[in-house]
Amino acid sequence: MARIRTIKPEAFASESLAAVSLSAERTFFGLLTQADDHGRLRDQPAVIAGLLWSLRPDHGPLGVEDDLTQLAATDLICRYEGHDGKRYLHIITWHQHQKIDRPSGARTPPCPQRDHTPTGAPARSTRRVLTEGSVRAHRGLTEPSTDRRETSPSHEAAGQTAFDEPSSRAQGGLSEPSLSPHRPDLGPRIVDLGSVPSGGASAPAPTPTVSAKQLVGEYIAACAHRPPEKFLARLGREVNQLLAENIAADHIRSALDRLRAKGLSPSVLPSLVNEAMNALPHQAGSRPAHRAWTNPTDVENAYGGDL
Repeated sequence: MARIRTIKPEAFASESLAAVSLSAERTFFGLLTQADDHGRLRDQPAVIAGLLWSLRPDHGPLGVEDDLTQLAATDLICRYEGHDGKRYLHIITWHQHQKIDRPSGARTPPCPQRDHTPTGAPARSTRRVLTEGSVRAHRGLTEPSTDRRETSPSHEAAGQTAFDEPSSRAQGGLSEPSLSPHRPDLGPRIVDLGSVPSGGASAPAPTPTVSAKQLVGEYIAACAHRPPEKFLARLGREVNQLLAENIAADHIRSALDRLRAKGLSPSVLPSLVNEAMNALPHQAGSRPAHRAWTNPTDVENAYGGDL
């Protein structure tokens, strides 16, 4: 099965690879992905051609055989016969460039001439040593602390003797009263969301906000009959835009009252709001009542003798 392998940048400046053809160089990089965790695979040019050159039918088993011959001549691979009588090859510099974290067990025989890498047993033994060491380390944590002080006095200098004391003593300070006799008890410092403070002072109530839906609802309630939905939709958009400009709701209500009384279109609502906001005093109802014209009692003083 193909595997993900590493190709170093120095490979493209390798004199050994520069001495072979481009097809042999590509075959070499392909062998990296087909070799097992020990850099070995079966020496079968036809199979290798199918794995590496399946989309290049012009480069078949004969071409791969020529590639392998070039690679073996430049000491990039070694071709050998195993104890089972089958042909194998291995990449000579495999362990210098490929770092396998957890190599699997070897399924191919090693090369008797140039490959002296042991099978996958050392990897399993390494994992076993690490496991035993970790178990001993965890077991040491459960042993009494007095043994650690006797065997390794350096723990005291590192400040680790505090773990020998019972934890109840360290936590005893938390159970003591934290209130000072000279200060009043203000109650718990952490208050749940939505709860009322325990003191006499309370946060000011938020200022209620008026929405466009509420203002339009008031307009509908004051009408004798419900206006058409298209009219209300247009009116709601106008009111929402005026609220977005931070215009006071009282000014919008005044404009809605005039709009309802005159039966005007919602498009004139901004003009009515402007009139409610910027009306002159005589336009706001402070103009004196109209008085009928009467002749002056003293005509000569009123007209200066011009009549």
